[in-house]
Amino acid sequence: MVQNDILRRLRYLLDYDDIRMMRVFAAGGIGVPREFVCDVLRPDSEPGYRRATDRELSAFLNGLIMELRGKREGPKPQPDETLNNNQILQKLKIAFALRSEAVLALLAGEGVKLSPHELSSFFRKPGHKHYRECMDQVMRNLLTALTKQRRGDSAETT
Repeated sequence: MVQNDILRRLRYLLDYDDIRMMRVFAAGGIGVPREFVCDVLRPDSEPGYRRATDRELSAFLNGLIMELRGKREGPKPQPDETLNNNQILQKLKIAFALRSEAVLALLAGEGVKLSPHELSSFFRKPGHKHYRECMDQVMRNLLTALTKQRRGDSAETT
């Protein structure tokens, strides 16, 4: 998925305003101005659209983990330079304190049938023989299900 789509969906899911988004980015290690937040959240067809980088999305997700779960002891996690759906899924699972059973139930509610073994393959290291890449559709459905669960409505972002 495009990083901006994930940011838009998370903003809607959490009902965050620009200032709150800026605070989450800052908690994750990247201070951003309000213009940046507006530019990455606008539709890609609008003038002023700016595509978010993996590093920026990673910083937001790290900040979200700290905001929703609290800071942990030790060094602050640094934003990843590259990010894939598997890593995003892992960070969302941590941020929203989701157990594997909850992820499977959320996905099943959206019509995505995964076995526990298939889900665990998303969390393995890329070199592992049972590693499987998390596809965009799984990510979209999980974000949709989380939105329905938290907001009680559809995940349409306009």
